[in-house]
Amino acid sequence: METTAAFAGLECVDCGTAFDAAEVTHRCPDCDGVLDPTYDYDAIDLDRETLESRPFDSMWRYEELLPFRRESAVTMDEGTTPLVDCPALADEFGVERVLIKDEGRNPTNTFKDRGQTVAVTAASQHGASDVVLASAGNAGQAASAYAARAGMDSHVYLPSRAGFTNKAMVNVHGGDMSVVGGRIGDAGEAYEEASTDHDDWYPLQTFVTPYRHEGKKTMFYEVVEQLEWETPDAIVYPTGGGVGLIGMYKAAKEYRDLGLIDDLPELYAAQASGCDPIVEAYEEGWDEHEPVEHPDTICGGLEIPDPGASPWILEALRETDGGAVSTADPDILEAGVQVAKQEGLEMVPSSAAAASGAWELAERGEFDGDETIVILNTGAGNKEADVLRSHLMSQGV
Repeated sequence: METTAAFAGLECVDCGTAFDAAEVTHRCPDCDGVLDPTYDYDAIDLDRETLESRPFDSMWRYEELLPFRRESAVTMDEGTTPLVDCPALADEFGVERVLIKDEGRNPTNTFKDRGQTVAVTAASQHGASDVVLASAGNAGQAASAYAARAGMDSHVYLPSRAGFTNKAMVNVHGGDMSVVGGRIGDAGEAYEEASTDHDDWYPLQTFVTPYRHEGKKTMFYEVVEQLEWETPDAIVYPTGGGVGLIGMYKAAKEYRDLGLIDDLPELYAAQASGCDPIVEAYEEGWDEHEPVEHPDTICGGLEIPDPGASPWILEALRETDGGAVSTADPDILEAGVQVAKQEGLEMVPSSAAAASGAWELAERGEFDGDETIVILNTGAGNKEADVLRSHLMSQGV
Protein backbone atom coordinates (compact mmCIF):
# COMPACT_ATOMS: atom_id res chain seq x y z
CA MET A 1 0.00 0.00 0.00
CA GLU A 2 1.12 3.56 -0.75
CA THR A 3 0.63 5.11 2.67
CA THR A 4 1.86 8.25 4.38
CA ALA A 5 4.95 8.07 6.57
CA ALA A 6 3.17 8.36 9.92
CA PHE A 7 0.26 6.00 9.18
CA ALA A 8 0.74 3.10 11.59
CA GLY A 9 -2.23 0.86 10.80
CA LEU A 10 -5.64 0.13 12.29
CA GLU A 11 -6.73 -0.27 15.89
CA CYS A 12 -10.00 -1.69 17.19
CA VAL A 13 -11.98 0.90 19.13
CA ASP A 14 -13.57 -1.87 21.20
CA CYS A 15 -10.79 -4.34 22.07
CA GLY A 16 -7.70 -2.25 21.32
CA THR A 17 -6.02 -4.80 19.05
CA ALA A 18 -3.76 -3.35 16.34
CA PHE A 19 -3.71 -4.60 12.75
CA ASP A 20 -1.72 -4.15 9.57
CA ALA A 21 -3.88 -2.09 7.19
CA ALA A 22 -2.55 -4.05 4.21
CA GLU A 23 -3.98 -7.27 5.62
CA VAL A 24 -7.13 -6.22 7.52
CA THR A 25 -9.54 -4.12 5.56
CA HIS A 26 -12.77 -3.66 7.50
CA ARG A 27 -14.13 -4.69 10.94
CA CYS A 28 -11.99 -6.15 13.72
CA PRO A 29 -11.38 -9.85 12.98
CA ASP A 30 -11.23 -10.57 16.73
CA CYS A 31 -14.37 -8.89 18.09
CA ASP A 32 -16.07 -7.31 15.03
CA GLY A 33 -15.48 -3.86 16.47
CA VAL A 34 -14.93 -0.62 14.58
CA LEU A 35 -11.37 -0.07 13.32
CA ASP A 36 -9.71 3.32 13.50
CA PRO A 37 -6.64 4.47 11.54
CA THR A 38 -3.69 5.25 13.82
CA TYR A 39 -0.54 7.32 13.38
CA ASP A 40 2.89 7.83 14.86
CA TYR A 41 2.27 11.44 15.83
CA ASP A 42 5.88 11.87 16.91
CA ALA A 43 6.81 11.43 13.24
CA ILE A 44 4.53 14.29 12.14
CA ASP A 45 6.23 17.67 11.85
CA LEU A 46 3.37 20.02 11.06
CA ASP A 47 2.93 23.63 12.11
CA ARG A 48 0.65 26.52 11.25
CA GLU A 49 3.15 28.19 8.95
CA THR A 50 3.59 25.03 6.87
CA LEU A 51 -0.15 24.67 6.38
CA GLU A 52 -0.64 28.36 5.63
CA SER A 53 2.00 28.14 2.90
CA ARG A 54 0.01 25.52 0.99
CA PRO A 55 -2.77 26.25 -1.52
CA PHE A 56 -6.22 25.91 0.04
CA ASP A 57 -7.25 23.58 -2.76
CA SER A 58 -8.25 20.16 -1.39
CA MET A 59 -8.68 18.25 1.85
CA TRP A 60 -5.61 16.26 0.76
CA ARG A 61 -3.46 19.25 1.77
CA TYR A 62 -3.58 17.58 5.20
CA GLU A 63 -2.08 14.34 3.89
CA GLU A 64 0.30 13.91 6.86
CA LEU A 65 -2.80 13.16 8.96
CA LEU A 66 -4.42 10.88 6.39
CA PRO A 67 -3.58 7.25 5.59
CA PHE A 68 -2.69 7.73 1.92
CA ARG A 69 -0.51 10.08 -0.04
CA ARG A 70 -2.23 12.72 -2.12
CA GLU A 71 -0.56 11.54 -5.31
CA SER A 72 -2.20 8.11 -4.94
CA ALA A 73 -5.65 9.37 -3.90
CA VAL A 74 -8.86 8.89 -5.86
CA THR A 75 -9.82 12.54 -5.66
CA MET A 76 -11.80 15.31 -7.31
CA ASP A 77 -10.28 18.04 -5.12
CA GLU A 78 -13.03 17.70 -2.54
CA GLY A 79 -13.00 19.73 0.64
CA THR A 80 -11.82 23.29 1.29
CA THR A 81 -15.45 24.38 1.42
CA PRO A 82 -16.39 27.88 2.57
CA LEU A 83 -17.14 28.86 6.15
CA VAL A 84 -19.95 31.34 5.70
CA ASP A 85 -20.47 34.14 8.22
CA CYS A 86 -24.14 34.43 9.22
CA PRO A 87 -24.67 37.67 11.15
CA ALA A 88 -28.47 37.45 11.11
CA LEU A 89 -28.32 34.04 12.79
CA ALA A 90 -25.82 35.39 15.33
CA ASP A 91 -28.37 38.06 16.25
CA GLU A 92 -31.13 35.44 16.47
CA PHE A 93 -29.06 33.21 18.74
CA GLY A 94 -27.67 36.06 20.82
CA VAL A 95 -24.03 35.12 20.25
CA GLU A 96 -20.94 36.79 18.83
CA ARG A 97 -20.67 34.79 15.58
CA VAL A 98 -22.47 32.02 13.73
CA LEU A 99 -20.80 30.40 10.75
CA ILE A 100 -22.05 27.64 8.49
CA LYS A 101 -19.54 25.21 7.01
CA ASP A 102 -21.14 24.70 3.60
CA GLU A 103 -20.35 21.17 2.50
CA GLY A 104 -22.78 21.45 -0.39
CA ARG A 105 -19.88 22.88 -2.44
CA ASN A 106 -18.20 19.45 -2.72
CA PRO A 107 -18.09 17.58 -6.08
CA THR A 108 -21.32 15.63 -5.52
CA ASN A 109 -22.72 18.43 -3.34
CA THR A 110 -22.32 16.72 0.04
CA PHE A 111 -19.73 16.06 2.70
CA LYS A 112 -19.96 12.37 1.82
CA ASP A 113 -17.23 13.06 -0.75
CA ARG A 114 -14.69 13.51 2.05
CA GLY A 115 -15.30 10.02 3.33
CA GLN A 116 -15.56 8.36 -0.05
CA THR A 117 -12.33 9.79 -1.44
CA VAL A 118 -10.41 8.05 1.38
CA ALA A 119 -12.52 4.88 1.41
CA VAL A 120 -12.35 4.40 -2.37
CA THR A 121 -8.62 5.12 -2.27
CA ALA A 122 -8.32 2.30 0.28
CA ALA A 123 -10.38 0.04 -1.98
CA SER A 124 -8.05 0.87 -4.87
CA GLN A 125 -4.98 0.16 -2.73
CA HIS A 126 -6.47 -3.22 -1.81
CA GLY A 127 -7.06 -4.09 -5.47
CA ALA A 128 -10.87 -4.02 -5.39
CA SER A 129 -12.81 -4.13 -8.64
CA ASP A 130 -16.28 -3.65 -7.11
CA VAL A 131 -17.51 -1.58 -4.16
CA VAL A 132 -20.84 -1.91 -2.36
CA LEU A 133 -22.88 -0.07 0.25
CA ALA A 134 -26.36 0.72 1.48
CA SER A 135 -27.16 4.40 1.79
CA ALA A 136 -29.97 6.81 2.55
CA GLY A 137 -28.91 8.55 -0.67
CA ASN A 138 -25.95 10.91 -0.64
CA ALA A 139 -23.27 8.40 0.35
CA GLY A 140 -24.42 6.13 -2.44
CA GLN A 141 -24.20 8.91 -5.00
CA ALA A 142 -20.73 9.86 -3.79
CA ALA A 143 -19.56 6.24 -3.78
CA SER A 144 -20.70 5.72 -7.37
CA ALA A 145 -18.89 8.90 -8.44
CA TYR A 146 -15.57 8.00 -6.83
CA ALA A 147 -15.81 4.39 -7.95
CA ALA A 148 -16.31 5.61 -11.50
CA ARG A 149 -13.24 7.80 -11.21
CA ALA A 150 -11.24 4.83 -9.95
CA GLY A 151 -12.46 2.55 -12.74
CA MET A 152 -14.44 0.34 -10.36
CA ASP A 153 -17.98 -0.98 -10.50
CA SER A 154 -20.30 0.22 -7.73
CA HIS A 155 -23.34 -1.50 -6.24
CA VAL A 156 -25.62 0.82 -4.31
CA TYR A 157 -28.67 -0.14 -2.24
CA LEU A 158 -31.05 2.74 -1.63
CA PRO A 159 -34.42 2.86 0.15
CA SER A 160 -37.33 3.87 -2.04
CA ARG A 161 -37.64 7.15 -0.13
CA ALA A 162 -34.16 8.29 -1.27
CA GLY A 163 -34.26 11.52 -3.25
CA PHE A 164 -34.60 11.61 -7.02
CA THR A 165 -31.25 13.36 -7.46
CA ASN A 166 -29.40 10.60 -5.62
CA LYS A 167 -31.08 7.86 -7.62
CA ALA A 168 -30.53 9.62 -10.92
CA MET A 169 -26.87 10.35 -10.31
CA VAL A 170 -26.02 6.82 -9.16
CA ASN A 171 -27.23 5.74 -12.61
CA VAL A 172 -25.43 8.59 -14.35
CA HIS A 173 -22.15 7.55 -12.71
CA GLY A 174 -22.69 4.01 -13.98
CA GLY A 175 -23.60 2.48 -10.64
CA ASP A 176 -25.60 -0.72 -10.29
CA MET A 177 -28.51 0.61 -8.22
CA SER A 178 -31.06 -1.44 -6.29
CA VAL A 179 -34.01 0.50 -4.89
CA VAL A 180 -35.43 -1.33 -1.88
CA GLY A 181 -38.94 -0.81 -0.53
CA GLY A 182 -39.04 0.66 2.95
CA ARG A 183 -36.39 2.56 4.85
CA ILE A 184 -32.61 2.53 5.34
CA GLY A 185 -32.79 -0.61 7.47
CA ASP A 186 -34.40 -2.48 4.59
CA ALA A 187 -31.71 -1.27 2.21
CA GLY A 188 -29.13 -2.41 4.75
CA GLU A 189 -30.58 -5.92 4.84
CA ALA A 190 -30.46 -6.10 1.04
CA TYR A 191 -26.84 -4.92 1.11
CA GLU A 192 -25.88 -7.58 3.66
CA GLU A 193 -27.54 -10.32 1.62
CA ALA A 194 -25.80 -9.18 -1.56
CA SER A 195 -22.45 -8.94 0.24
CA THR A 196 -22.83 -12.53 1.38
CA ASP A 197 -23.43 -13.62 -2.19
CA HIS A 198 -20.53 -11.52 -3.55
CA ASP A 199 -17.66 -11.77 -1.09
CA ASP A 200 -15.34 -10.09 -3.61
CA TRP A 201 -17.29 -6.82 -3.37
CA TYR A 202 -15.47 -4.27 -1.21
CA PRO A 203 -17.81 -2.70 1.39
CA LEU A 204 -17.91 1.08 1.79
CA GLN A 205 -20.49 0.93 4.55
CA THR A 206 -20.33 3.38 7.48
CA PHE A 207 -18.00 2.07 10.20
CA VAL A 208 -17.49 -1.12 8.22
CA THR A 209 -14.73 0.56 6.26
CA PRO A 210 -12.35 2.32 8.67
CA TYR A 211 -11.79 5.21 6.32
CA ARG A 212 -14.95 7.29 5.95
CA HIS A 213 -14.69 9.04 9.31
CA GLU A 214 -11.01 9.58 8.57
CA GLY A 215 -11.84 11.69 5.54
CA LYS A 216 -14.47 13.70 7.37
CA LYS A 217 -12.08 14.80 10.10
CA THR A 218 -10.66 17.26 7.58
CA MET A 219 -13.76 19.43 8.11
CA PHE A 220 -12.40 20.41 11.50
CA TYR A 221 -8.90 21.08 10.20
CA GLU A 222 -10.37 23.53 7.70
CA VAL A 223 -12.68 25.25 10.19
CA VAL A 224 -9.79 26.04 12.53
CA GLU A 225 -7.60 27.35 9.73
CA GLN A 226 -10.47 29.42 8.33
CA LEU A 227 -10.93 30.93 11.80
CA GLU A 228 -7.23 31.89 11.83
CA TRP A 229 -6.38 29.12 14.30
CA GLU A 230 -9.13 29.96 16.77
CA THR A 231 -11.15 26.97 17.97
CA PRO A 232 -14.91 27.60 17.73
CA ASP A 233 -16.73 27.46 21.05
CA ALA A 234 -19.27 24.98 19.73
CA ILE A 235 -19.96 22.90 16.64
CA VAL A 236 -23.52 21.73 16.01
CA TYR A 237 -23.63 18.68 13.78
CA PRO A 238 -26.68 16.95 12.18
CA THR A 239 -26.34 13.42 13.49
CA GLY A 240 -27.54 10.20 11.92
CA GLY A 241 -24.68 7.71 11.97
CA GLY A 242 -22.40 10.35 13.47
CA VAL A 243 -19.46 9.71 11.14
CA GLY A 244 -18.59 13.37 10.71
CA LEU A 245 -18.97 14.14 14.39
CA ILE A 246 -16.55 11.37 15.31
CA GLY A 247 -14.17 12.53 12.59
CA MET A 248 -14.13 16.08 13.94
CA TYR A 249 -13.70 14.83 17.51
CA LYS A 250 -10.66 12.85 16.44
CA ALA A 251 -9.31 15.80 14.44
CA ALA A 252 -9.68 18.20 17.36
CA LYS A 253 -7.72 15.87 19.64
CA GLU A 254 -5.03 15.46 16.98
CA TYR A 255 -4.61 19.20 16.55
CA ARG A 256 -4.53 19.72 20.31
CA ASP A 257 -1.92 17.02 20.81
CA LEU A 258 0.19 18.41 17.96
CA GLY A 259 0.09 21.84 19.58
CA LEU A 260 -1.86 23.48 16.76
CA ILE A 261 -4.79 24.42 19.04
CA ASP A 262 -5.24 24.66 22.79
CA ASP A 263 -8.85 23.66 23.39
CA LEU A 264 -11.49 21.26 22.07
CA PRO A 265 -14.78 22.71 20.82
CA GLU A 266 -18.02 21.70 22.47
CA LEU A 267 -19.63 19.18 20.12
CA TYR A 268 -23.42 19.00 19.88
CA ALA A 269 -25.36 16.25 18.13
CA ALA A 270 -28.57 17.52 16.51
CA GLN A 271 -31.26 14.99 15.63
CA ALA A 272 -34.89 14.87 14.55
CA SER A 273 -37.29 14.04 17.38
CA GLY A 274 -38.77 11.25 15.28
CA CYS A 275 -35.44 9.41 15.40
CA ASP A 276 -33.16 10.59 18.20
CA PRO A 277 -31.39 7.60 19.80
CA ILE A 278 -28.26 9.64 20.56
CA VAL A 279 -30.24 12.37 22.31
CA GLU A 280 -32.10 9.82 24.41
CA ALA A 281 -28.88 8.03 25.39
CA TYR A 282 -27.16 11.31 26.24
CA GLU A 283 -30.03 12.60 28.36
CA GLU A 284 -30.44 9.29 30.17
CA GLY A 285 -26.72 9.02 30.91
CA TRP A 286 -26.35 5.78 28.96
CA ASP A 287 -23.07 4.63 27.43
CA GLU A 288 -24.88 3.19 24.40
CA HIS A 289 -28.16 3.92 22.65
CA GLU A 290 -31.34 1.89 22.49
CA PRO A 291 -32.49 1.38 18.87
CA VAL A 292 -35.56 3.37 17.83
CA GLU A 293 -38.33 0.90 17.10
CA HIS A 294 -40.45 3.10 14.83
CA PRO A 295 -38.32 5.89 13.31
CA ASP A 296 -40.31 8.64 11.63
CA THR A 297 -38.72 11.77 10.23
CA ILE A 298 -38.74 13.43 6.84
CA CYS A 299 -34.97 13.91 7.21
CA GLY A 300 -33.82 10.70 5.56
CA GLY A 301 -30.15 11.32 6.31
CA LEU A 302 -30.94 11.42 10.03
CA GLU A 303 -33.26 8.44 10.12
CA ILE A 304 -30.64 6.04 11.49
CA PRO A 305 -32.46 4.16 14.27
CA ASP A 306 -29.48 2.02 15.29
CA PRO A 307 -26.20 4.00 14.91
CA GLY A 308 -23.39 1.49 15.15
CA ALA A 309 -20.82 3.70 16.90
CA SER A 310 -23.00 5.36 19.53
CA PRO A 311 -20.53 4.77 22.42
CA TRP A 312 -17.91 6.72 20.48
CA ILE A 313 -20.41 9.49 19.64
CA LEU A 314 -21.48 9.79 23.27
CA GLU A 315 -17.84 9.91 24.36
CA ALA A 316 -17.26 12.80 21.96
CA LEU A 317 -20.22 14.76 23.33
CA ARG A 318 -19.26 14.25 26.97
CA GLU A 319 -15.50 14.67 26.64
CA THR A 320 -15.97 18.03 24.91
CA ASP A 321 -18.66 19.26 27.35
CA GLY A 322 -21.11 19.42 24.47
CA GLY A 323 -24.53 17.85 24.34
CA ALA A 324 -27.40 16.59 22.23
CA VAL A 325 -30.63 18.18 21.06
CA SER A 326 -33.59 17.10 18.95
CA THR A 327 -36.33 19.12 17.30
CA ALA A 328 -39.47 18.22 15.39
CA ASP A 329 -39.66 18.00 11.60
CA PRO A 330 -41.74 21.21 11.15
CA ASP A 331 -39.18 23.17 13.19
CA ILE A 332 -36.33 21.65 11.17
CA LEU A 333 -37.92 22.57 7.85
CA GLU A 334 -38.75 26.05 9.07
CA ALA A 335 -35.12 26.48 10.17
CA GLY A 336 -33.99 25.55 6.67
CA VAL A 337 -36.35 28.14 5.20
CA GLN A 338 -35.25 30.83 7.63
CA VAL A 339 -31.56 30.27 6.91
CA ALA A 340 -32.31 30.65 3.20
CA LYS A 341 -34.41 33.79 3.78
CA GLN A 342 -32.04 35.47 6.20
CA GLU A 343 -28.64 34.39 4.94
CA GLY A 344 -29.28 33.15 1.40
CA LEU A 345 -27.64 29.81 2.14
CA GLU A 346 -29.41 26.66 0.99
CA MET A 347 -29.40 23.81 3.53
CA VAL A 348 -30.40 20.23 2.87
CA PRO A 349 -33.29 19.38 5.27
CA SER A 350 -31.26 16.92 7.34
CA SER A 351 -28.70 19.65 7.99
CA ALA A 352 -31.40 22.13 8.85
CA ALA A 353 -31.73 19.98 11.98
CA ALA A 354 -28.42 21.47 13.10
CA ALA A 355 -29.72 25.01 12.58
CA SER A 356 -32.96 24.11 14.35
CA GLY A 357 -30.99 22.46 17.14
CA ALA A 358 -28.79 25.54 17.53
CA TRP A 359 -31.93 27.71 17.78
CA GLU A 360 -33.25 25.39 20.49
CA LEU A 361 -29.95 25.48 22.39
CA ALA A 362 -29.97 29.27 22.25
CA GLU A 363 -33.55 29.41 23.55
CA ARG A 364 -32.56 27.12 26.43
CA GLY A 365 -29.83 29.56 27.41
CA GLU A 366 -27.03 27.16 26.49
CA PHE A 367 -24.91 30.01 25.10
CA ASP A 368 -23.54 32.95 27.12
CA GLY A 369 -23.44 35.49 24.32
CA ASP A 370 -19.79 35.77 23.33
CA GLU A 371 -19.46 32.44 21.51
CA THR A 372 -18.46 31.52 17.99
CA ILE A 373 -20.83 28.76 16.83
CA VAL A 374 -20.24 26.62 13.74
CA ILE A 375 -23.13 24.74 12.11
CA LEU A 376 -22.49 21.98 9.59
CA ASN A 377 -24.49 22.07 6.38
CA THR A 378 -23.72 18.63 5.02
CA GLY A 379 -25.33 19.00 1.61
CA ALA A 380 -26.71 21.39 -1.00
CA GLY A 381 -30.31 22.40 -0.43
CA ASN A 382 -31.30 21.91 -4.04
CA LYS A 383 -30.87 18.15 -3.62
CA GLU A 384 -34.15 18.11 -1.71
CA ALA A 385 -35.68 21.45 -2.66
CA ASP A 386 -39.08 19.75 -3.00
CA VAL A 387 -39.13 18.98 0.73
CA LEU A 388 -38.63 22.61 1.75
CA ARG A 389 -41.04 23.79 -0.94
CA SER A 390 -43.70 21.38 0.31
CA HIS A 391 -43.24 22.83 3.79
CA LEU A 392 -43.92 26.31 2.43
CA MET A 393 -46.95 25.10 0.48
CA SER A 394 -48.38 23.54 3.64
CA GLN A 395 -48.33 27.05 5.10
CA GLY A 396 -50.09 28.51 2.08
CA VAL A 397 -46.97 30.19 0.75
